Amino acid sequence: MERGVLETVIRASGPGSEELRAAPRVTLLIRPAKLAMPEGEFVCVIRDVSASGVSVRMFHPLPMGEAAVLETETGMRVTMHRVWDRDNEAGFQFEEPIDVAALVNEIGSYRKRKLRIGIDLPVNLAVLGQKHPAMIRNLSQQGARIECDVRLALIQMVRLESGYLPEIRAKVRWRRDSQFGLVFEDTFSLGDFAQIAARLQSPSLLSR
Repeated sequence: MERGVLETVIRASGPGSEELRAAPRVTLLIRPAKLAMPEGEFVCVIRDVSASGVSVRMFHPLPMGEAAVLETETGMRVTMHRVWDRDNEAGFQFEEPIDVAALVNEIGSYRKRKLRIGIDLPVNLAVLGQKHPAMIRNLSQQGARIECDVRLALIQMVRLESGYLPEIRAKVRWRRDSQFGLVFEDTFSLGDFAQIAARLQSPSLLSR
């Protein structure tokens, strides 16, 4: 097991179905993931997982809705539904049993990467003393994909300004037509990123 953070346990994560409580579980002390729910995409931490279900911890109250899709940092996606919640924690049951070893060993559609939240957020792009309208199309702890009409050079420094985000200094890492990949000079912590994602998609969550 990687760096000793994984241990096999058999326990219940909270009130819920007998099947979830009975299934052997693997505890993942810190394993970031993303929950796709009706209100948007939200950051969570997987606490433990079995073939039949998973428990997660959020950084804010849980969004509305029972149905969800869990996505890991390697692109593994699992359809599930909520069976219990308590404070900022929740338990979900998978629609179909999963390969626990694949999740634990981080096997997925692509190499492990930081979680990305799909959004459409208008921002001002400050570059070379001028400001241009742009749209953030997805956001991670370390960077963003933006769309804008101005031509940006690779490794060019820019600044993102928005009333919904702190001012962000970033560097252009790649470009494709009007799409640009940015790497932030200062990255977000996982908790801060989760709060930003919630505020951008469902502001009422942070006031519950």
